[in-house]
Amino acid sequence: MVEVDDAHDGQRLDNFLLRLCKGVPKSHLYKAIRGGEVRVNRGRVPVDHRIAIGDVVRVPPFRLPETPVRFVPPSEFPIVFEDDALLAIDKPAGVAVHGGSGVDFGVIEQLRRARPEARFLELVHRLDRDTSGLLLVAKKRSALVGLHESLRNGLWNKHYLVLVAGDWVNDRQHVRKPLTKWTTQSGERRVRVDPDGQAAHTIFTLKRRYGLYSLLDAELKTGRTHQIRVHVTSCGFPIVGDDKYGDEHANAAAAGRGFRRMFLHAHTLAIPHPLTGESLALEAHLPADCVEFLQQLEHP
Repeated sequence: MVEVDDAHDGQRLDNFLLRLCKGVPKSHLYKAIRGGEVRVNRGRVPVDHRIAIGDVVRVPPFRLPETPVRFVPPSEFPIVFEDDALLAIDKPAGVAVHGGSGVDFGVIEQLRRARPEARFLELVHRLDRDTSGLLLVAKKRSALVGLHESLRNGLWNKHYLVLVAGDWVNDRQHVRKPLTKWTTQSGERRVRVDPDGQAAHTIFTLKRRYGLYSLLDAELKTGRTHQIRVHVTSCGFPIVGDDKYGDEHANAAAAGRGFRRMFLHAHTLAIPHPLTGESLALEAHLPADCVEFLQQLEHP
């Protein structure tokens, strides 16, 4: 129970809590306010409620995230394929594909720094920061144009491996749910299912059951932002370790076993070569931490 003093008279409740609960993710605070865990004078209030001198704010216990270890970029990322036109790397989880939004560096900046002689290096597509796996970089503008054209024409065959919380029902399931982007009150960009949104289609194939978890293959038929993450969550099976759309209890249980990342990995990619048209089949194996976690689930 925290009593409001004159220094915070008239302040918004969410800003008051952000200052009071340093280190707690904004999403946790907003969820607690909307869920009624945070109360002012024993009553539920909205996130933009203005507090006043003498108000008593009930602040529930929050689980603080572990202090992140600052990532030191490698001189090069693991290379899956490379020729004069194209570079395919295996991106580690936790690394942004480009700098900005509070990120000092990204994959593309690091590659340019490691290859000062390269005249052209451009990202072909993107992966979420917490997603690992196959990422394409064009080494020629003609390759970049060709890859974008084949992507637009639906010639890419992209598969991800994803571990979800829950016992997945169908061996193979098509999820066709349109998606739209929106912004939370805290300014965070999110995606949700929306009948008026852009068409989105994912095919999920069950790979293995682990009791309380299921390993899926996700084939992207469209490439919307956060598509896999939102589609599985909308079906009631959030991705393990997903801090945006996932389940706090499932994430905490995985963290208790030592797994502290989102289990989403860009596993295989089949594309026509942008210059020769030759079929390329690329694969990035599951990272060691994902393999170890699956082994734990297999032998609890």
